Amino acid sequence: MSTDLARLRLGFAGTPEFAVPALDALSNRNLICAVFTQPDRPAGRGQPLRASPVKRLASERGLPVYQPASFKSAEASEILRGLDLDALVVAAYGLILPAAALEIPRLGCINIHASLLPRWRGAAPIQRAILAGDPVTGITIMRMEAGLDTGPMMNSRQIDIDARDTAHTLQDKLARLGAELVCATLDAMMAGRVTEVRQPDEGVTYAGKIAKDEAVIDWSQDALQIGRQVRAFNPWPVAETVLDGARLRIWDAEVRDDAGVRAAQGPEAQGSEVHSPAPGAVLAAAAEGIDVACGRGCLRILRLQLAGRKALTAADFVLGRRLAGARFAPP
Repeated sequence: MSTDLARLRLGFAGTPEFAVPALDALSNRNLICAVFTQPDRPAGRGQPLRASPVKRLASERGLPVYQPASFKSAEASEILRGLDLDALVVAAYGLILPAAALEIPRLGCINIHASLLPRWRGAAPIQRAILAGDPVTGITIMRMEAGLDTGPMMNSRQIDIDARDTAHTLQDKLARLGAELVCATLDAMMAGRVTEVRQPDEGVTYAGKIAKDEAVIDWSQDALQIGRQVRAFNPWPVAETVLDGARLRIWDAEVRDDAGVRAAQGPEAQGSEVHSPAPGAVLAAAAEGIDVACGRGCLRILRLQLAGRKALTAADFVLGRRLAGARFAPP
């Protein structure tokens, strides 16, 4: 580590698990002098207040923690000003930093964003990339400005989105990559090796916040799109459907093509034109999975959960259940 980097005074602003690896890496290098995270929120049974993952790690490391409800207040700005920071590293903080706050650290505010900007600016880039069927994504390190993820890019790195990636698994990969890349970018910045590049005007897309009703499955859709929905909404809000009047969450599934529909219908369908069963109809239910007809193709459910129960594999779910002739439907 260079001498200049060793003298940096960094603040860190983040809230969820995505931000934890970056805070861990930077605090291990003794660069963090203060942490900002969102206020504790009610969570779980009985709704007790729960500290964010970032606050828990910061407390373990003995770092000062600040939890302003907003950065628009004079008090929050004064706290930031009093820390005398060289830079503030931001990762999924969840609160807007106004222009006045962005100008306080000497070297500005540096954001770890979970997409290849300018694609998927906004709150939910990981889920939106999976929903859109993007083959790749990545991390962009950018200097923050007043616009929504519009600042100049300092560094970026691309990774593939695996066909089985969920929002959870992809988040973990990107969180680790973000931690590595922000450390490398700070090293390069202090050595004068960072060239900031303005984002292009072409290719801009926005990743709006996820709404719970987006997780409701419409079985008339293509199986490929429903499969993306299942993956994108794991671990929250989790794809949802109804079976025999009971709400079900679908945690894991895989797409089968028209050949899978033929196989589920039996030998008489082989070599013939595919019959179109009603969307949501159960075509087969076995230990390997529960095959459900979609508007096009077939989705094999691998793990699911009845409301108020624990999640089960398809093999456990079908035990003692008659699913022949059953049909999944929207809530």
